[in-house]
Amino acid sequence: MAEVDYGPANLAELRALQLERLKSTLAHAYANSPHYAKAFDAAGVTPDDLTSLADLARFPFTTKADLRATYPFGMFAVPQEQVSRIHASSGTTGKPTVVGYTKRDIEIWASLVARSIHAAGGRPGMKAQISYGYGLFTGGLGAHYGAEALGCTVIPMSGGQTEKQVQLICDFKPDIIMVTPSYMLAILDEFRRQGIDPRASSLKYGIFGAEPWTEAMRREVEEAFDIKACDIYGLSEVMGPGVAQEFVSSQAGPTIWEDHFYPEVIDPATGEVLPDGEEGELVFTSLTKQALPIIRYRTRDLTRLLPGIEVPMRRMAKITGRSDDMLIIRGVNVFPTQIEEQVLKCEGLAPHFEVEITRPGRMDEVLIIVERRLDCDEARGSAEGARLAGYVKEVIGISARTRIVESGALPRSSGKAARVRDLRDRTPA
Repeated sequence: MAEVDYGPANLAELRALQLERLKSTLAHAYANSPHYAKAFDAAGVTPDDLTSLADLARFPFTTKADLRATYPFGMFAVPQEQVSRIHASSGTTGKPTVVGYTKRDIEIWASLVARSIHAAGGRPGMKAQISYGYGLFTGGLGAHYGAEALGCTVIPMSGGQTEKQVQLICDFKPDIIMVTPSYMLAILDEFRRQGIDPRASSLKYGIFGAEPWTEAMRREVEEAFDIKACDIYGLSEVMGPGVAQEFVSSQAGPTIWEDHFYPEVIDPATGEVLPDGEEGELVFTSLTKQALPIIRYRTRDLTRLLPGIEVPMRRMAKITGRSDDMLIIRGVNVFPTQIEEQVLKCEGLAPHFEVEITRPGRMDEVLIIVERRLDCDEARGSAEGARLAGYVKEVIGISARTRIVESGALPRSSGKAARVRDLRDRTPA
């Protein structure tokens, strides 16, 4: 790819393109998806009712429950023979959500991931180690096709085999690594375990996604590896990785590729569309997808829409949490990312932790289990645990016990990190 297309040059062109593509998407969904025909009719709207972008608020939302109710292929809007590829979620909390792509869908997806890698600093000819999982998960193949489309040399490592991840970084000398941020920390641990200086590696750019991560974690990884780390955002129901991407030049939150995905932020309780700048739940409507057009999909991710910097398209602020992973502890709303921020303030503690919530009596009890760093002994670890408990109380507003364990004691995941064990339903009231 010699040139990277960053979409319309100004806001007026972008809005005109969005309206044109939105009208086409609504008409395609209504005509070819029985689910959307029924949903639009129930809401009393037709594609002809959309005359401005603001009119989208009249159309019904789509949720993960809709995809599960139409499992496996009931949401598709093209004949089966036009579906070139199928991906699906893990289905750990129920039936998986299944998504499909036409040949054109895959080409657009690859071009958007190529755009994303370029925005993050990648260039044709660079080597990219893809350490997202391959298979039904969209991360591995999505990143792979995008890196190839940009003209990178792809190292399709996939997730897991942490020792081999380090070996390939040392031997193949990639410029870019694409991986979940929590697994990048596991790779960092392995570098240190082997006594290899991570700052001496060939890596220049890290493109991290698939889970929320904090500015403190960005600083931790950037300083450890001497790289620039950028956030890539996506979800399979909307496309996969490459829905939005942070520019390395500003590192000011992912820019949403609005020429292909129209964003809204809503009040999660009322569904009301909120003005730009206000925090709420992120909602996406696809503008160019054929196999599975998605209309007003509720992502459950909590963020704000911010003005564009490098291009006219808007940015999304760092995700503060998910409306469906928010924990209510003694009446206080708590997100795992808030606890992570406090852990990373404690220099003797590693960013590997679990939160265990129980209710042995009438009150919730919180235990935060954290690993100490290799250079932190038990006595210092105990002091850091007390410090962490103080931060949690002061900043988040809840009391918590801490248990500091040795380095490597907590399980590692090559995919999304599982941070919380909520055992309240399993303990007697």
